[in-house]
Amino acid sequence: MRNDYDLGVMGLGPAGMAVAVMAAEMGLRVLGVESRSLGGECMSVGCIPSKALLRMAAVRHEAGSQQRWALQDGQAGLPNEPFKQIRERIRFINDRKTRAMFRKVDLKLREGSASFVDRNTIDVGGRRYSAKRFFVCTGTSPAVPPIPGLEDVEYLTNESLFDLDEIPASLVVIGGGAIGCEMAQAFRRLGAEVSIVHMDKHLLPHGDADAGHALEKVFSGEGIEVLNGRKIASVAQEGSTIAVSAADGAKLRGEKLLIATGRRVNVTGLGLENAGVRHDRSGISVDRTLRTSTPNIFAPGDVNGQFLFSHAAMHQGMIALINAMLPRPVGLDYRKYVVPWTVFTEPRVAHAGLLERDLRQRGVRYEVIEERYEDYGAAIAEEIGVGSVRAYVSKTGRIYGVRIIGEGAGEMINEWGLAIQNRLRIHKIMFLQHSFPSMSFLTKRVSEGWMMNRMQSRLLRSLCRLAF
Repeated sequence: MRNDYDLGVMGLGPAGMAVAVMAAEMGLRVLGVESRSLGGECMSVGCIPSKALLRMAAVRHEAGSQQRWALQDGQAGLPNEPFKQIRERIRFINDRKTRAMFRKVDLKLREGSASFVDRNTIDVGGRRYSAKRFFVCTGTSPAVPPIPGLEDVEYLTNESLFDLDEIPASLVVIGGGAIGCEMAQAFRRLGAEVSIVHMDKHLLPHGDADAGHALEKVFSGEGIEVLNGRKIASVAQEGSTIAVSAADGAKLRGEKLLIATGRRVNVTGLGLENAGVRHDRSGISVDRTLRTSTPNIFAPGDVNGQFLFSHAAMHQGMIALINAMLPRPVGLDYRKYVVPWTVFTEPRVAHAGLLERDLRQRGVRYEVIEERYEDYGAAIAEEIGVGSVRAYVSKTGRIYGVRIIGEGAGEMINEWGLAIQNRLRIHKIMFLQHSFPSMSFLTKRVSEGWMMNRMQSRLLRSLCRLAF
């Protein structure tokens, strides 16, 4: 019996969008199911709105105003009602841009959640649809820790944060990862008193400690209190504020509380057992081609629990679609592609390849080549004094990993990612002309630093004198 569709996509966030739109452009019959909004969490309550808020905060910070930003007119010539403006922009993107991408997809939007009946059939709002292959792209949701008293207070997550009408007078953030740090700085720059408390030893625990320490120093200068390595004992409503108590006796209070303690995979209610798809609390099990335990079902993106980044999800969606068209066991291995990441605080923090702690744990011998913004003329002229480009490189020029703190880090890191993924030696970067005086010129200076270290060899110095 012929299936209704060539493929069905469950969830239309970054991974699902990549699969559905690309497949439809290839002329395939595509069913797309999304119970909430197109673009998933990234578009509506994640990457995009958070960057809009960070930009508004940066404008206000640069203007030097320290007044509270509320629903009033005439404050420093800056936009009013930040959350309202962000919501309007997101609606415009969804209605005018994102929706148009699905013109060739049979879209089932807000008609119900999809769940498997069997390996070739799903149920959506009481109606059944069949497809030759399925792609589960349901992503993740905020993970809320079992803190005593938390269930008795009204707390925020990234899903509810942008429903606010104004910036609160004070905010406590539980969690020192990317979301916690970005929103802490944004709210502080928009006038709130902000504090962060979390269990890890430093901010941005998924990166190396030096980046977390550098960011904490900036936060301290901006008036953000940071409590590292603290176990949360309880949360309670105390009058008009929420009190967060740490096990060591420290107590923080805020008008609002933001929980930013990680993510949990969305697998509940999908009927995965009806399709024979193996999964656990950490995500859906996939092989190197992103195929699940059921051969005609793939699970790209956050739902497999491997790399919780929107760009990784988009990339995996593309890889999974290609692999679905290739005969087994042929297929692209999604693990072989470098996943650079960026935290959009000021300064920005970006990384590609192995962390320095990874290299130490593995016993890999490496050199650290670092160029600081404070030593670069263009950065000095533009008053960009915080940050550096640091590369971990072998004596023969293999690039193991790169960490960038500072202006333009999110753009600069991609060149390093390309080099690592394609196994380019660092001298290849040295021989690429970099536009001057861009911040990315620091990348070239790092490569030159590696070469200058080679010149400490007596043999090479002797050969140079002989050749000259």
